Amino acid sequence: MDLHRNTRSGSAPQGGPGPVRHGAPGLVLAFLLLAHVPASAQTEQAVEPAKALKQLSLEELFDLEVTSVSQKPEPVSKTAAAVHVVTSDDIRRTGALSIPEALRYVPGVEVARVDSRSYAITARGFNGTTANKLLVLIDGRSVYTPLYSGVFWDAQDAFMEDIEQIEVIRGPGATVWGANAVNGVINVISKSAANTQGFLVTGGAGNMERGFAGARYGGALGPRAFFRVYAKAFDRGPSKLPNGQDAGDASRMHQGGLRADWTPTTADGVTVQGDFYGSGIDRRSAGPTDISGGNGLARWTRAFSGHSSLQLQGYYDRTKREIPSTLNEALDTYDLTLNHHLAPAARHDVVWGLGFRLTDDDVRNSSALLAFLPPRLTQRLYTGFVQDEIALEADRLYLTMGSKVEHNSYTGFEYQPSLRLAWMPKPEQTLWAAASRAVRAPSRIDRDFFVPAQPPYFLVGDSTFQSEVLYAYELGYKSRPLTDLTASISTFYNVYDKLRSLEAGPPFFLANGLNGRTYGVEAEGIYQVSRMWRLSAGYTFLRLILDVEPPSTDVGGQSQEDDSPRHQAYGRSSLTLPHNLSLDAAVRYVGELPNQRVPSYAALDARVAWQPAKTGEIAVVGQGLLDSRHPEFGKPAARREVGRSIYGKATLWF
Repeated sequence: MDLHRNTRSGSAPQGGPGPVRHGAPGLVLAFLLLAHVPASAQTEQAVEPAKALKQLSLEELFDLEVTSVSQKPEPVSKTAAAVHVVTSDDIRRTGALSIPEALRYVPGVEVARVDSRSYAITARGFNGTTANKLLVLIDGRSVYTPLYSGVFWDAQDAFMEDIEQIEVIRGPGATVWGANAVNGVINVISKSAANTQGFLVTGGAGNMERGFAGARYGGALGPRAFFRVYAKAFDRGPSKLPNGQDAGDASRMHQGGLRADWTPTTADGVTVQGDFYGSGIDRRSAGPTDISGGNGLARWTRAFSGHSSLQLQGYYDRTKREIPSTLNEALDTYDLTLNHHLAPAARHDVVWGLGFRLTDDDVRNSSALLAFLPPRLTQRLYTGFVQDEIALEADRLYLTMGSKVEHNSYTGFEYQPSLRLAWMPKPEQTLWAAASRAVRAPSRIDRDFFVPAQPPYFLVGDSTFQSEVLYAYELGYKSRPLTDLTASISTFYNVYDKLRSLEAGPPFFLANGLNGRTYGVEAEGIYQVSRMWRLSAGYTFLRLILDVEPPSTDVGGQSQEDDSPRHQAYGRSSLTLPHNLSLDAAVRYVGELPNQRVPSYAALDARVAWQPAKTGEIAVVGQGLLDSRHPEFGKPAARREVGRSIYGKATLWF
């Protein structure tokens, strides 16, 4: 089922934030008037501009600290995992206006735009509009829907200037993150409020991005307490039909939020943050899809020493989605986690944690098309994990082993162990290997789905559907052989069991009738040609093979083999010119998708920017410049095509 296919734009559901029509400038103006809160003298430090426009050196990139692999800080060069970090500078210089667009140039990640707002995104295969093997977090908050164990990308947005980095792990992250961290983990991490002081205003328009604007104000509540508030909105034009006509799926969205960071002592840190949003997505022959929601998160961290810390985090997330004549859903999520990092003995570095999540999913089924039965379902997830990094040889050889144990409402207990080895023959070389087990827990589609909404049914879920299982084997190498060159390569062999199948009827039903395997290579390199010019490139090869497990009568599941490109490649150039000018250009190639009948394509993205003063920047961005439009995902009967996009953007901070 494709829950995205019918989406477009309109009003938010009753009780949620309303739609954005053409009011982006008005929303930002109102924000500026309301956000005039006095700040301390620290506001004048202009922390944001200095960090936002700084390009990290290769040494800094190689040793950039990440937390998503083991839920503790560690340099990306030393992690025993395939990790790529999208920095704030990458986001700015690629001109990305959304999280999905910021992921375009990550090896091993598949990003296919489906229409004006929807994306098919995954890592290492099994892509689709309901892709279900990738875990996505925003500041540690899982943006997961129990409907299909995936992400509604049309509801995920952020003030892009506030993102510190996006950490992307290809391969299982299940030891510390749990179910659905099967093929990868994406963790979007925002900047602290202390690093976003003062005003920032941005906005622009173009042929596809018809108008967008945002504003943020950061201030200080004292010498140890900082805050920021933001608001943003956009009005996006429709995608194209294969015949060149507008697809009628224009969209609008507004979003706002706040963050406060307080360090009452040198050992303690408190963060409170939240967002709200409302969106409308047009539909060509039906009423618009309305999306709204909000979230609140609180986090307390206590550092006992350089190798010991405790973190307690809780959040609440509310989402509403209304697709007229198809589906209305309201989802409430409550989550509480406790993580402890300690060094209990010499050569041991341990991280352990406990968690509880409650989801209350309330679906108002359509009268004819489809149904989730029961319509309302409350699920509870209990988790625990422990991971120990053992220094077999100080600064050279590390063994990391651990496991996540979960109890979910569908299948009970699930275990997900992992074993990783990192060897550093030289300080700037890391050879690593990993073996892991991960699971994809059942979703409501697997268990509770019925088509049509009333019997006799054509398609039904399986009340005994089990978790899909992955056994993953990885090998990788990271190096900085020269001062001006970094490179990495990752290989993997994955074995899948109990994959979802579509069994012959009547009625057709879902089961665990497929197994499969994937293997591939991911490579990337960065070369600093000169102080002003940087080149980067990446290549991905992926092979996916699916088999029917007797006595399955699967009638279409094997076609997933051809939903992911076998080859992907990109090249990027970032050039800083005299007179405060910068020029960025990137070319990417994506192989064909035979099952979708989408041909291979190449795309050129470019950005020219000028900083006339220390407090402002003007940029012109072009995306998909090689053709007027092209498809990226979707079969011909329901296909939308991505059109060439050119827009201007201005940013001012003070």
